[in-house]
Amino acid sequence: MILQYGRMFQDRLDQEHGLPRGALEDLVRRFPEVQDEIRLRRLEGEYGFEGLVTQYDTVDGIRRFAEGVGQAFDHVLVLGIGGSALGTKALANALLLPAWNELDDERRDFFPKLTVLENVDPTTVAAALRRIDPRRALVNVVSKSGGTAETMAQYLVVRHWLETAVGTEAATGHFVFTTDPERGPLRQIANEEGIATLEIPPEVGGRFSVLSPVGLLPAALVGIDIEGLLRGARKALDRARTDDLLANPPGLYAGLHWAADTLLGARIHVMMPYTDRLREFSSWFVQLWAESLGKRLDRGGNVVHRGPTPLAAVGATDQHSQVQLFMEGPFDKVVTMVAVEPPGEDVLIPPRSGLPEEAAYLGTHTLGGLLRAEREATSSALARMGRMNATLTLRRLDAEAMGELLMFFQLAAGYAGVWYRGNPFDQPGVELGKRLTFGAMGRAGYEREAPAPEGDRIDAV
Repeated sequence: MILQYGRMFQDRLDQEHGLPRGALEDLVRRFPEVQDEIRLRRLEGEYGFEGLVTQYDTVDGIRRFAEGVGQAFDHVLVLGIGGSALGTKALANALLLPAWNELDDERRDFFPKLTVLENVDPTTVAAALRRIDPRRALVNVVSKSGGTAETMAQYLVVRHWLETAVGTEAATGHFVFTTDPERGPLRQIANEEGIATLEIPPEVGGRFSVLSPVGLLPAALVGIDIEGLLRGARKALDRARTDDLLANPPGLYAGLHWAADTLLGARIHVMMPYTDRLREFSSWFVQLWAESLGKRLDRGGNVVHRGPTPLAAVGATDQHSQVQLFMEGPFDKVVTMVAVEPPGEDVLIPPRSGLPEEAAYLGTHTLGGLLRAEREATSSALARMGRMNATLTLRRLDAEAMGELLMFFQLAAGYAGVWYRGNPFDQPGVELGKRLTFGAMGRAGYEREAPAPEGDRIDAV
């Protein structure tokens, strides 16, 4: 993985809209203090996700479970939301063949199909259940608390669907729960009914859980190399041990984006991979960055209402939608492009005689070459317009590279939390919405948490 960050600075942009080189020198000078704070927080148990890279016994157990179910199921249905779903979707999008569920058994190497239900939109849920044969479905219910309203509602719907098809007793054998090791409704149900479970470590929050059983179990079930994921994650973690900021890619990424925000007002951080295989990764990044850094209070309890806004894009598609804003709108954005070079499979653009020059010039090039040219041109054009941007380049996109990418950004979120003087591991704003939902749905103990009336309205006829 290579981080190119030169187009963040005045000498590559202009004097008004780029970071001064002195800002980098200041980050380098202050970074040992950042590392010291992280070491302290690590001792206090806040950086539990880092320990996932050595969960060898857990990986062995997941592998044995995946092999044990074998040919018993031809569809894996994951029920979860937020961090319980986005990581799995990112892994599947990056590492499975495109249109995985449309491929025949042989093209999938006889691994099962995969569906992730994260929302409770009834149209989506009903359509998914119509497509899946319940007799051949393994259902992975994922919730750390075991009581997430959306996930529990999904579980109840799917449980009825399964019981109708295979009977009450047999239905329990179609479930595996990924949840807290001791507490919560899912743990209670599993203990009472003998449902198989995997544990989410208590010290690992949802948005940092992709390399825990939350993401590893579904990945293993569809044939993704989970050992490779952890090898890559260890590589990223090893590079982050140094106090030398210029040799610490996630620390440098976090520091530069914090400086762009606090010094220049660039409060929108755009994640723009130039491959469809990382489209879902962008959504995963959005949750990671938003929930980790958007905070009302800082570590000292001061009201700050601080945090950058993450935005997902994909190249080259969004060159034709969002880039106009990035080029000529407010100077409030930093664009991170992610490149895969070489792209893996490539497609030749065949030459064709008799075409006008506006089309003929493309002949003998490749789609991968065009995508590369589009990315490089967009990066250069942004810089000419005084717009900060950086590029992360992956030499390949396999399990090891994906593990390194995911750990890189989790570490960057941790570093950014220190730069912003916030707690990157809590989400009190999310919890308020959960309580109001419980009140609206009549959960015992939350009667006084019902949402307030909307107020004024206009009906459009």
